Amino acid sequence: MYLQYCKVCQAYKAPRSHHCRKCNRCVMKMDHHCPWINNCCGYQNHASFTLFLLLAPLGCIHAAFIFVMTMYTQLYNRLSFGWNTVKIDMSAARRDPLPIIPFGLAAFAATLFALGLALGTTIAVGMLFFIQMKIILRNKTSIESWIEEKAKDRIQYYQLDEVFVFPYDMGSRWKNFKQVFTWSGVPKGDGLDWPIREGCHQYSLTIEQLKQKADKRVRSVQYKVIEDYSGTCCPLNRGVKTFFTSPCTEEPRIRLQKGEFILATRGLRYWLYGDKILDDSIKEGVSRIRGWFPRNCVEKCPCDAETDQAPEGEKKHR
Repeated sequence: MYLQYCKVCQAYKAPRSHHCRKCNRCVMKMDHHCPWINNCCGYQNHASFTLFLLLAPLGCIHAAFIFVMTMYTQLYNRLSFGWNTVKIDMSAARRDPLPIIPFGLAAFAATLFALGLALGTTIAVGMLFFIQMKIILRNKTSIESWIEEKAKDRIQYYQLDEVFVFPYDMGSRWKNFKQVFTWSGVPKGDGLDWPIREGCHQYSLTIEQLKQKADKRVRSVQYKVIEDYSGTCCPLNRGVKTFFTSPCTEEPRIRLQKGEFILATRGLRYWLYGDKILDDSIKEGVSRIRGWFPRNCVEKCPCDAETDQAPEGEKKHR
C-alpha cells in the first residue's frame, strides 16, 4: 500500500491529504491555507470558500453602484453652470429636499476612497474565484495542480517514456463540478476514497508524490553557512537585490549560524530553500527545520560541487 507518513502528526496520510504548517495538522483534500478565514480550504469547506469568493465581489459591485449613484446625485445638486465654466459648491445643495446625511468634502473623499476599495476587492477576489473555478472544473486543488506541473517537469527532465494522468479528473466538467458542489452543501464521499478515472487507482497521485520526493533528494545540493543570518523576511544587510527579491510566500525563513550545513532542494536567483542538517545530539524531539535563506550566506560544499549531477544513466540530456 502506498501511503505517506506525516512525521508531525505521526500518522499515515490519506490520498489527497497534506499537512498544513499553520494549522499543524493534516487536512483532507487540502487546497491551501487562507489567512483571511484563518483556516484551511479543503474537503469540508471547499464549496463554501468558493461561494465566498463569488459573493464578496458581488457585494462590492453592489456597494460600488451605491457609491457612484450617491456621488452623482450629490454632485449634480451642487453644479452651477456658467457661460464658460462649471463650478461645484460642496458647502450646500441648491435643491430641496436636503440630504439626511450631510455630504461635504470629507464625505466625498471617504466615498471616493470606499469606491476604490470596492473596485479593488472586486478585481482581486474575482481573479481568485476564476482560479478556483478553473481547478474545480478539473477536480483538482491548487496543490494537486502544482504536483501535476512538477510531474510533467520530472518526465521531461529525465526524458522518460511515461505519461502522468491525473486520476481524479472524471473527464466531464459537470461531473467534476458535482464532486464539490451539492444541493445539501455536504461534499460527496468521505474524504478518504475518491472516484477515479479508468486506468488509475487511489494511489496514483501518491506514487507520483513519492517519485518527486525521491527526485528532490537526488537533485538536492549541500551548502555550508559562511555568514550568519537572523531569519528576517527582508534582510537589509544582505544587499539591495536580496532585500527586494524576497520570496512572496508564507513559507518560513530559517536562522543560520556560521558553520552549519544546509541541504538545498530548490531556489531562486538570490534565495535558496532547504533543510538544516541537524546533529545527532539534537535530532531527537526536533522536527525538520526548513525554509528560505539568502544565497550569499552559504557556499556549495566541494563534495557536492563534483557530484552535483545525478547518477549516470538515471538522467539524460534535458
